[in-house]
Amino acid sequence: MADKQAAELSRRVYEKELLRLQTELVKLQEWVRVESARLVVVFEGRDAAGKGGTIKRVTEYLNPRVARIAALPKPTERERTQWYFQRYVEHLPAAGEIVLFDRSWYNRAGVEHVMGFCTKEEHQRFLRQCPIFERMLVEDGILLRKYWFSVSDTEQQERFRRRLDDPVRRWKLSPMDLESITRWEAYSRAKDEMLVHTDIADAPWHVVESDDKRRARLNMIAHLLDSVPYHEVPPPVLQLPERPPSKGYERPPRDLQTYVPDHAATL
Repeated sequence: MADKQAAELSRRVYEKELLRLQTELVKLQEWVRVESARLVVVFEGRDAAGKGGTIKRVTEYLNPRVARIAALPKPTERERTQWYFQRYVEHLPAAGEIVLFDRSWYNRAGVEHVMGFCTKEEHQRFLRQCPIFERMLVEDGILLRKYWFSVSDTEQQERFRRRLDDPVRRWKLSPMDLESITRWEAYSRAKDEMLVHTDIADAPWHVVESDDKRRARLNMIAHLLDSVPYHEVPPPVLQLPERPPSKGYERPPRDLQTYVPDHAATL
């Protein structure tokens, strides 16, 4: 098994299987919509662990009216005075919706705790309340799936280095990300404590080894599909109508409109 995991996954094999899984995700989406199900998928892990790339592949062919991404910014002054879970509740799905949390309420167990953005009392209260909160979601019928993307320190460092040198991905690197390098062990202890308190039978954690991004994406999507009892919903029967004959319409002269310059012609 170890040799099989170590074997290189070719791009051809990866893309073929990814397309197959994405096709199944579309079927899952239609099942969620028709059955009025509610699906929440939580993506957590260290910085540069591959969460964003996986979310991008999950949503690539999905209907944004059904499947949406919740990536909340830092809380406002007003939100800081609310019950901690309150601002996340309003992003939960209604019937027939899928919500992917690109980081979630688990911010308090990780970055807020390690960086000192919350008090020890707030952190401990979160660890007590989180299992209760998640049991309430599941009891109400929400399908809750939680994934932790696990990346090694050497691979994270290399990904940071590549982002630093890449002008189109430089925005992904923040001072907070760089600070996480010097606090690797603190984040590890925080993650271990989080799992002890929140890896519950009603909402278990699923760890995704993500040093190999291609494998991580395929493994996570395949697991999600296997974990939901969906079935293919027959699509509506559609027929392309014949185009009716012209009734004399004439297009206005092109010089009456402003067209985008043909940049492609200059290449």
